[in-house]
Amino acid sequence: MMNNQNIGVMRVGVLGFGGLGQAAAKVLAPKGEMRLTAVADHKGYAYNLDGLDGDACAQVYGDRHTVGYLEPWGILSDNSIADLIQQASAVDGYFLALPNLPNTFMADVARQFIASGWQGVLVDALKRTSAVEQLLELRDDLQKAGITYMTGCGATPGLLTAAAALAAQSYAEIHSCKITFGVGIGNWEAYRATIREDIAHMPGYDVEKARAMTDAEIEALLDKTNGILALENMEHADDIMLELAGICDRSCVSVGGIVDTRNPKKPLSTNVQLTGRTFEGKTSTHTFTLGDETSMAANVCGPAFGYLKAGMSFHRRGIHGLFTAAEVMPQFVR
Repeated sequence: MMNNQNIGVMRVGVLGFGGLGQAAAKVLAPKGEMRLTAVADHKGYAYNLDGLDGDACAQVYGDRHTVGYLEPWGILSDNSIADLIQQASAVDGYFLALPNLPNTFMADVARQFIASGWQGVLVDALKRTSAVEQLLELRDDLQKAGITYMTGCGATPGLLTAAAALAAQSYAEIHSCKITFGVGIGNWEAYRATIREDIAHMPGYDVEKARAMTDAEIEALLDKTNGILALENMEHADDIMLELAGICDRSCVSVGGIVDTRNPKKPLSTNVQLTGRTFEGKTSTHTFTLGDETSMAANVCGPAFGYLKAGMSFHRRGIHGLFTAAEVMPQFVR
């Protein structure tokens, strides 16, 4: 018999309303256990405790570049995150679908929540190891503030990191964890922030250089590469997450992949390969492969809300602080 803890309806906010934030609203729409009640972008926010229409938010954002114009719930603001936190004290948890540009941004947002006195659950889909390390420095502050923060809870880090943590149980010693991803996007402009973060991982680029690039400069780069971004040995937080979980040293973890910005079909299948030695002394590899039909958005937003639900069950038991996707099982959101 399935024992699915009854948590009631969670009132959920989404910070950031680009491609990922809009996909998150679509993922939430059919859910009975979560209700979209708050959305913020860089120019405004919308808040309604009874629920927001994600399609209406996306329509207004597409037409006027901010949900601040959503009638009657939108508010224009140059300080939208801080203003929303103060206004929306009844929101249970937020998915931070924000670009981590600059590399300190997510930790800065966490500090805003800590300073506000709000208590609840935060989930991010951070990529960089150094960004997660900044959050680790806030562990005690998050715990004292009554915030349960789940970091690295997208696809990679996230879904694939969790799969590696499960796969590790077959082995007495882990030799390597290799994560390879394929992402297909029909139009890069729908995921501008994500593409900028990917470019920051390329040789000759960094976070600040990618952040400073104009759309025209990115178009020129993509023209040179025929729309393909090939990424190797990325600074990806899967490494620190698996190390924190006691599974392997971060040096054993490698992450790379191919992003096709002109074709929604994946250029290769996303997978994680975990190699180790069993207690009988045999070396073997577990491989977990994601279905090619699942989009980046599906593989990021689904796990993010699964971890948000798990974080809520923690929070309601008085368990606060910082957790990663490698140390907590997500709960399926119905």
